[in-house]
Amino acid sequence: MRRREFIGLGVGAAATWPLLAHAQQTPSARRVGVFLYLKEQDSEGVAYVAAFEKQLRALGWIPGGNLQLDYRWTGGEANRIRQYVTELISLKPDAILAAGGSHVGPLQQLTSTVPIIFVQVTDPVGGGFVNSLSKPGRNATGFTVFDFDIGGKWLDLLKQVAPGVTKVAVLRDPTNPSGTGLFGAIQALAPSQRVEAVPVNLRDADGLTRDAANSRINQMVD
Repeated sequence: MRRREFIGLGVGAAATWPLLAHAQQTPSARRVGVFLYLKEQDSEGVAYVAAFEKQLRALGWIPGGNLQLDYRWTGGEANRIRQYVTELISLKPDAILAAGGSHVGPLQQLTSTVPIIFVQVTDPVGGGFVNSLSKPGRNATGFTVFDFDIGGKWLDLLKQVAPGVTKVAVLRDPTNPSGTGLFGAIQALAPSQRVEAVPVNLRDADGLTRDAANSRINQMVD
């Protein structure tokens, strides 16, 4: 072999080797499970998925390429949630995106190691999904849709508008975690504002009728 050919072969091999090494080290496609609380093909859900996948591509994660997405549309139905949670965990995903608190609890019952990213969860601390918002401490983290401290700000604003008020009715749905959390924040601030906060439990629109409202107001006065 001539000297020039040998040098050329060496340079070519040196240039090719990092590419080969990189190709050998390229990881297989990552797998991510996605739980949606809507029904399949719901227009709102389809829009969410489109935006989600668009951003993934912008970050270099290509669905069907280096990323496998396993969608589960539960429609908020308890039976479907239990079935799909078991199915998805059996696929051994690298991470799970869960929309809604009704998905996070069942997921954490089956895995304490797979990372869970949640969205649209009212009270992740109260739900037991994380230890605190600043330090989740478990296998879940994400975003909450409520800042309960705003309840105290509402009371503060009310006192600015009506300084003489001493008793306040707080309308809430006791079965909804957000209602309980917001009332707790209001109740905690009430003594410093010299206000008594009285919960008025409502479960549906019927509770907002004139007769129902008058009945509750009379109860407060009494």
